[in-house]
Amino acid sequence: MLSNGAVVLAKQTRTMPAVTINLAVRAGSVCDPPDAAGAMYLLSRVVDRGTRATASSPARSAEDIAEALDSRGIVMGLTVTRHLLSLVCTCLAEDFEAVMALAGDIIRVPSLPEDELATRKGEVITSIRQDEDNPGVRATEALMAQLYPAPHPYGFPAKGRADVVESLTRDRLLALHAARFAPSEVSVVVVGDVEVERTADVAGTVFGGWSAPTPPPIGATPVVAATVRRRTVIPMMNKAQADIAYGFTTLTRADPTFYASWLMNHAFGQYSMSGRLGDSIREKQGMAYYVYSTLDANVMPGPLLIRAGVSPENVDRAVASIDDEVGRLGRDGLTQTELDDSRRFLIHAMPRSLETNSSIANFLQNAELYGLGLDYDLRLPGLLQGVTLDAANAAARRFLDPARATVVIAGPYDQT
Repeated sequence: MLSNGAVVLAKQTRTMPAVTINLAVRAGSVCDPPDAAGAMYLLSRVVDRGTRATASSPARSAEDIAEALDSRGIVMGLTVTRHLLSLVCTCLAEDFEAVMALAGDIIRVPSLPEDELATRKGEVITSIRQDEDNPGVRATEALMAQLYPAPHPYGFPAKGRADVVESLTRDRLLALHAARFAPSEVSVVVVGDVEVERTADVAGTVFGGWSAPTPPPIGATPVVAATVRRRTVIPMMNKAQADIAYGFTTLTRADPTFYASWLMNHAFGQYSMSGRLGDSIREKQGMAYYVYSTLDANVMPGPLLIRAGVSPENVDRAVASIDDEVGRLGRDGLTQTELDDSRRFLIHAMPRSLETNSSIANFLQNAELYGLGLDYDLRLPGLLQGVTLDAANAAARRFLDPARATVVIAGPYDQT
């Protein structure tokens, strides 16, 4: 950790002469102002379109930044999740120092030019309009809004609404940047063909002189689990497919029962072609184009979501089948074979998921975000091995009950 609070994590690999930089700021969509959902998403779209001059580097235009990246064959990606704004790129080892300096300026001193902001606003608004015409997105966003009613930040769409995005000014985004971007919120992960000591020196040069006050913590808005069943239909009669979003609020990533819940959900339907949901609804009954479940345990209690795409005439049957599978798992639990198969899959999949510099860097960023420790990859098999059948089934009983499900259907469906 640097003296100003920035965290630097480095792992040297020699498989190829390349380096992945994963630079994250704890400034995700949960940091959007209450009246400006989507502000962080818009900021992420324009933050790399110019930088201000500093004592160590000149001002750069969007064209300057594009040339610096293109001349080195680099693609830089910027993403926003609920809790992180991330900049990720891979460069040759010989370009590491220059690219780290550029990435640092993008994060620390963006200029947010008015013309670039106008262009990016248009792109974001177009994307929002496309989402408004997508039954899958509409169903998921409506479900999240019900599971996490305002003012909970998980209930707002990350991109915001078109009218809000249109109203956001350069001054407002610069103020948001000043309020939420600080060295105490930054974690820099570097994985590749560069010595650990050099990584520390370069990161110290780029970020060590940065001074900004630590932002106030984001309040943990209480999450109240539903006690009754809720059902919403969003008519989109011009579509060919109906999308179902079905879910519950669950637990935080720090909850000691997370690993039992993870294994339970994996057996239930983490992957669309396997698990109970896929086997029953898609394979045996043949009435879903896709069906799967996800468990998004997060800094705050996240959702367990079941998603399915079906033809309009199969909506009622599909929802009834999801109810049956949810009720059966919550009531009867998993079998020992299901638990063992899921445990074996997850343990054996982990080494394969850490074969590239970028995947290792992403793993380390998640470990830092959730406080899992740098030896998490070594401890994870034991944590999964320690989950008993009773613990997995207790997780199912805790969260899964059709009588408390929230269900949203979007598409060409007539609920009468």
